[in-house]
Amino acid sequence: MDRDRILMGVVGRPHGVRGLVHVHSYAAVPEDLARYGVLRDDHGNAWHLSWRGRGIAELRDGAGVAVSSREDAQKLVNRKLYVGRADLPEPGEDEFYVADLVGMQVIEQGSTPSRELGHVRQVHDYGAGVSLEISGGEGTILLPFTRACVPVVDMGARRVEVVLPDEIEVPAEYFPGDGAAESVA
Repeated sequence: MDRDRILMGVVGRPHGVRGLVHVHSYAAVPEDLARYGVLRDDHGNAWHLSWRGRGIAELRDGAGVAVSSREDAQKLVNRKLYVGRADLPEPGEDEFYVADLVGMQVIEQGSTPSRELGHVRQVHDYGAGVSLEISGGEGTILLPFTRACVPVVDMGARRVEVVLPDEIEVPAEYFPGDGAAESVA
């Protein structure tokens, strides 16, 4: 993973016919995305962003030329926008950028001896909360990124300590077509 840049936004669908686009900002204050100056996309292209409405932006390339048509805006859909780490404020104590979690060692808290579960492979946010994808010797685990499941993030040691939740078992009658539902009726 590239530690010199932080994902701060993603270009969404076009808005209108004059090249404006929806932009999903990952900044704590979404409007701050325009204040970071030069944004770089997945291909290394430079972009300047100006907000034109709530979540709607005008993008200008490195030469200052605005995206001017819906067709050109459509070509940018799902383009990731990055900010150089040096252009961002240093996180405070007990703060970190989510991207810094990737690659960290994962230890099960309270296990004796310490049981390593693997490393953080990815951080997912599908809208219902952030989860960590942990890859290791026991396969892949998806774990909610909550204080209950991830009580310790030690940036200095590049380690997270996790508490594995109890498994949830779904009764067989909730699976139609496997014969279990017929026996209940």
